[in-house]
Amino acid sequence: MPEKKATLRYLRTSAYKVREVLGLIRGLPVEEARHVLQFCERDVARDALKLLNSAVANAEHTLDLPADELYVSVAYADEGPTIKRWRPRARGRATRIRKRTSHMTIVVARFSDDQLQARRRREAAQPGGRRRGVLPRRRRGEDKTAAAKDTTPEAKGTTPEAAPTVEEAPEPEEASPSEAEAGPRQDAEADATALEAEAPPPAAEESAEDKAARYATLGREEEAATEEDSGVPDDTEEGSS
Repeated sequence: MPEKKATLRYLRTSAYKVREVLGLIRGLPVEEARHVLQFCERDVARDALKLLNSAVANAEHTLDLPADELYVSVAYADEGPTIKRWRPRARGRATRIRKRTSHMTIVVARFSDDQLQARRRREAAQPGGRRRGVLPRRRRGEDKTAAAKDTTPEAKGTTPEAAPTVEEAPEPEEASPSEAEAGPRQDAEADATALEAEAPPPAAEESAEDKAARYATLGREEEAATEEDSGVPDDTEEGSS
């Protein structure tokens, strides 16, 4: 089958790291390979995506092949020259730094006629990336639960009975502004009258003579109470005095 390749030389990345990324897209169609490289977290994926687009452009302009009929047939990385540098260490010593490079190659080829026909039939059978007649697992479960809970009269084959009508209560009439103002005033007057009725009657005022007699009586009662508590008769107290 016709194929076209693109090569990137002296890439400042080790061949080991490049091979891990190329293994993700080997054998995939061009569109899927682009998606994989676009969302890959490796830094080498950007260079691999540019190289893939270059190979596809070569196939389109040179062999007049559309991109949707191409796939990544070959993808590999070779080791390039190693750049050597030195790093100073303790006691006057030095260690070697190896800056490795690699050569990356991607080859795109056209699907065979049988493969193209099989892909087209598969795409026609699953519009939007889904097989015809197959529902997602979540939706399939929702349909089962809905069928189990379907208890409507139409599903049971019975006609629904007419629901009893409920008479609506008449709406209260709106009061005029003057009546609305008079209502709170009457309520306040009624509360004041109730408080006055509950209040105790005022006590009568005592005259000065009544107060003096009451005070004198209180003093005598206290002296009589103290004598009874002591238990000593009055005659003994008078004789001793």
